[in-house]
Amino acid sequence: MKNTPFDLTGKVAIVTGSSRGIGRSSAELLAKLGAKVVVSSRKVDACKEVADGINASGGDATVIPCNIARKAEVEALVAGTIKHYGKIDILVCNAAVNPYYGPLLDITDEAFDKIMGSNVKSNIWLSALAIPQMAERGNGSVIIISSIGGLRGSTVIGAYGISKAADFALCRSLAGEWGPKGVRVNCIAPGLVKTDFARALWEDEANLKRRTATTPLRRIGEPDEIAGAVAYLASDASSFMTGQTIVIDGGVTTAAT
Repeated sequence: MKNTPFDLTGKVAIVTGSSRGIGRSSAELLAKLGAKVVVSSRKVDACKEVADGINASGGDATVIPCNIARKAEVEALVAGTIKHYGKIDILVCNAAVNPYYGPLLDITDEAFDKIMGSNVKSNIWLSALAIPQMAERGNGSVIIISSIGGLRGSTVIGAYGISKAADFALCRSLAGEWGPKGVRVNCIAPGLVKTDFARALWEDEANLKRRTATTPLRRIGEPDEIAGAVAYLASDASSFMTGQTIVIDGGVTTAAT
């Protein structure tokens, strides 16, 4: 892939929540394109499996576990990456939680705070630690994995949707603040993707049937189909793009009702 705008040789990437699903696919693709990748999630063993696979394929990956809801662990993730690889060029904020499924007005304070802390505040923490050193070099890319849940209302995952809408606003504001220093910040909003995180939605046959019937492509997505957009936003191919959200949902948000 050398001499293409997608070549990531010499770049260093952190991908949170990268032991499975979209995060794993993203970490593996970034490594294939030449990036050195920090694989991170709460479970060390699961991360090690991903990193071992990348290294066995000729890539360069290391593991730094992190629960993104804990500031000290987020600080350790960034500090550990800089210690190991010397810098951070690409930050993929992928890890998220959704501990509540039901009517919005019935959610407990604890569950709401957990959603907002993990899905929004952690992205601010990560950005605050990673962006300044990107700005010093005049180049960097932050990619926040949001969701079409931030674009639409929901009767069962409303709080999650609020957090993902907040990520859109976070992206736009950071893009404005750090664009003059050469740092780009963008979001990706996937639709329903076949991941463990969304298992409750796609394992429900009735729900899956309804969703695919109203999706122009008549199917749900696969993690690899989101990873391609991560690679685009991480690379020079998207060098004039910032503050934007790429929707990847099989067309469901455009479909006639």
